[in-house]
This record gives sequence, structure tokens and C-alpha cells, in this order.
Amino acid sequence: MKAIGYTKLGEIEAKDSLTEFETNIPELRPHDLLIEVKAISVNPVDVKVRMRATPEQNPKVIGYDAAGIVKETGSAVSHFKKGDEVYYAGDITRPGTNSEFHAVDERIVGKKPQSLSFTDAAALPLTSITAWELLFESLGVTENGGQGESLLIIGGAGGVGSILIQLAKKLTALNVIATASRPETVDWVKKMGADTIIDHGKPLNESMTELGIKPHYVASLTATEQHFPAIIDLIAPRGKIALIDDPQSIDIKLGKPKALSFSWEFMFTRSMFETEDMIKQQELLNRVSALIDSGDLITTANSHVGKISAQTLRQAHINQLGGKVIGKQVLEGF
Repeated sequence: MKAIGYTKLGEIEAKDSLTEFETNIPELRPHDLLIEVKAISVNPVDVKVRMRATPEQNPKVIGYDAAGIVKETGSAVSHFKKGDEVYYAGDITRPGTNSEFHAVDERIVGKKPQSLSFTDAAALPLTSITAWELLFESLGVTENGGQGESLLIIGGAGGVGSILIQLAKKLTALNVIATASRPETVDWVKKMGADTIIDHGKPLNESMTELGIKPHYVASLTATEQHFPAIIDLIAPRGKIALIDDPQSIDIKLGKPKALSFSWEFMFTRSMFETEDMIKQQELLNRVSALIDSGDLITTANSHVGKISAQTLRQAHINQLGGKVIGKQVLEGF
């Protein structure tokens, strides 16, 4: 089968930063599905892994989001059959989805929304899992809960922010405030359904003071280190903060006077450690799929880069590094 991988660390602009090669179709573990990959999307984690993870075996195949068709099933599979259309975000400890065929544990796979193309569906899994776990597990909001409370989302126009806004608006009673700084990102965040938009190019605590709101929950999706002092200042006492990025240095002791709670969301944790509740990711992906098909949620695909190739993937990585991606970038299968 065809696959795209890398053999060494280096600048993504280099012609050999990603290369196409032939490899074997993966063998299945008992709970695995063999997926014919019809579409993928690119996330910040793709870029981070390619920049930081030296290949132990060459080439290293990355890529996490995918939508496709089940071609074979492992001996212990019970939720899917050949021919099923699925979508999922994969497992960071295994070879990735930048390939014609891919093996993935059925417990982290959901039924593809029937109303979406494969490309539009591929935009959703990783960010939907991240947003769902962040909102309902890390922040501890309950469905239909949050009446009279506010959620501040820092980085509302990115992949996670785009679906987090929608989940919070459709499934909770929270007042949703999201940050955006460019006219095009403001328009996108409005489309996702945010109640209020503030400019994260300005001090957040000043903007929130002008609104007269102290949020009970903060989802910091980008630039946490930059905004951390303002977050501590603006959040309500006994508030909760969840983050997904990698700040080099933040002093969580600053949160003690307000008795704040902190948590990191990392959607690969369940698959990395094969937790007893891995199936929760299948369940939430099926729920998101149903919400898409009912019209309550919309895809966050916003840029169709083309068919999967070393060239198109390289361009998608360059775009992601540029920090200007709105929503999600998607690519069709080989």
C-alpha cells in the first residue's frame, strides 16, 4: 500500500521532509478494524510529532484523523462489520493514517455521519473528542448544565475551539465567550455560534472586565503561557481551567487564593494507556455523528487541500505552522 512518512527531523519546507513509499498492509490485533482511508485531516499534533519524534523505524507514518470504510475485522470485533463507514482519531502510539489502509482499535472508532462526505467527516474526530472530554470531563460541566455561568474559550477559531463552541451551545446552558483577532476568524467564530467574541490581541482581563463577566470555566486552547496571568485575574473564584497546549512555565500556585482547579486534556490518553473506559470515545463519536445528522452540529472542515500526497501534506503542515488555519484542513484519500 501507499503511505506518506518521514525519515528524519528537519524543516517541513525541505523536499524530503515527507516522502511517499510502499509498505505492507498492517496486520490486525483482536480489537482492530482495517480501514480503507478515504480522507484525513491535519492537526497541530501532526506537526508537533513530525518536528519532535525521531523515527525509530524508517519511515515514520503519522496522521491521526481519518474517515473510511471497514475492509476487515479482528477476531474480537463486535461493533462493526465489513463495509461500515467510520471516522476516528487513531492512537498516537501506532502508525498513523497517512496511508491507503490503516489499523485501529474499534473502541475508539465511531460511525461516520451519513450526511457528510468522507472529507468533511475527517475534520471532526480528534477535535470532537478533545472538546467533549475537555467540556464534560476536565471542566466537569453536565449536559444541560451551566445555567447562569460562562465559558471562555481562548482560540475559538481553531479546530478544537470550533467544535467546543458548538457542543457548549447545543448541549449546555453556558454563555459562551470566544476569542478571535482577525475579521475572518471573528466571522468563523460567529458561524460556530459563540454568544460573545473578544480580541485575544488585547489583554483578556480588560476585555472581560468591560463585559462585566467573570467566567466560571476557561478553556485555554492556545498561548496559555501568554494569557495565564490574565486568566487568573479574570476567572471567578472556585473556577476551573482546562488547557490543551504545552506551556513551558506557568505557576499554578497563583490559582490558590481563588481555589481554582486545573486540568490538561489529551485525547490520546485512553488509547495510550488502554484504559478500561476506552469505549467512551466510540460512544461520544457516535453521539457527535448523530448530532451532525440531526443538524445540531456542523463540520469544521474549512480548507480542502487536495488528495493525499507528500506535496499536499507538506503544504498542510506548512499552513498549520503558520498559525492562521481556521477550522480544519482536510485531504482526500490516495
